Amino acid sequence: MVLLKGFEIEIYTGTPQGEIVGLSDKIVADLDGFMREPDSRNVEYITQPSPNYDNLLCALLRPRRELRNYLNHLGDYTLIPGSTLSLGGGDRFLRSDPANPYHDYIENTYGTKVVTASVHINVGISDPEVLMRACRVIRMEAPLFLALSASSPFLDGKATGYHSTRWGLFPQTPSHVPLFASHADHIQWVEDQLAAGTMQNIRHLWASVRPNGDRRPYDLNRLELRICDLVTDPIALLAISALLEARLLQIIENPSIDPLTQSSFSAEELVTLTAENEAAAAVGSLDAHLKHWQDGRSILARDWIAQMYQDVWAIAKQQGFSCFLSPLQKILREGNEAQQWLQLHAVGFDSQRVIAQAIVATQERETELEEKLCSSLLA
Repeated sequence: MVLLKGFEIEIYTGTPQGEIVGLSDKIVADLDGFMREPDSRNVEYITQPSPNYDNLLCALLRPRRELRNYLNHLGDYTLIPGSTLSLGGGDRFLRSDPANPYHDYIENTYGTKVVTASVHINVGISDPEVLMRACRVIRMEAPLFLALSASSPFLDGKATGYHSTRWGLFPQTPSHVPLFASHADHIQWVEDQLAAGTMQNIRHLWASVRPNGDRRPYDLNRLELRICDLVTDPIALLAISALLEARLLQIIENPSIDPLTQSSFSAEELVTLTAENEAAAAVGSLDAHLKHWQDGRSILARDWIAQMYQDVWAIAKQQGFSCFLSPLQKILREGNEAQQWLQLHAVGFDSQRVIAQAIVATQERETELEEKLCSSLLA
């Protein structure tokens, strides 16, 4: 069994020097397949669900190449890695759709804390009760995926002390989201939130993980992991996704994997524990000290990830995607994007120089992958 997977990619546009510039109104008007966010400085595209990692690689690259060509046509513009307004602009909101009342609410309630770029990974699970259990487990382990993906150590030109400033500042909404014991439990809770106004609509559930589907909360068919910072290298993103898929396959096969029955903590205590782990991962990513959800033992994020990698390797191999999982070792060895940027920062590179260098590296990596792996599919 191989699961369907797809991505929602939010990415900033701007200049080769790293200044983020709002262009989404033009992009959305002129290019198919791109959607606006409330702020005009980033834009979103979505890949079609596919079971195949080779197809997903090209689905990640193809819209980006189209967008880069369009930006070159507009002027000296490019795509900017990172998940926050790294070099400036955090003092103001630049509305992409001034007439949208939901965007009014977002700007007035959250300000620029939500002007971030990220990747949401969606994985298909059709049975709603299995999906709910999977969401419970992955909610407990979401900090590991944040640790692998962190790419936002700067805000407004300064190192913030976070590896993921995005997740450190992001307003998770509603402020308390329980572990849902069943699909019916989830439906009741969402209906209560909508009635109370703590959720403005069914999309207004901004937690690390949520069940998703075509008619939420009633018709659900996928798990959406929302915690990851933007991972610009498609090979690294597919490795993170392969870890998620292999872990989900393990969860699907083994009904006993469930925080509600396997943990020494109550459901309420587990919500607190994972919130603390998310906060720790936002600061220290792979070097964060976390508490394991089963028994509360202290474990480094990188050690927990390495252990999970070993546990699911055979599953990935059996299903034929272990080659996409193996680049995870490079992230554990060399650090995530935030850690690599901070290493440069520590030896004297200012944030602007770090980001400008990352812009070039990102484009070179895309070109390399297109030429090597996707030339026939992207032609």
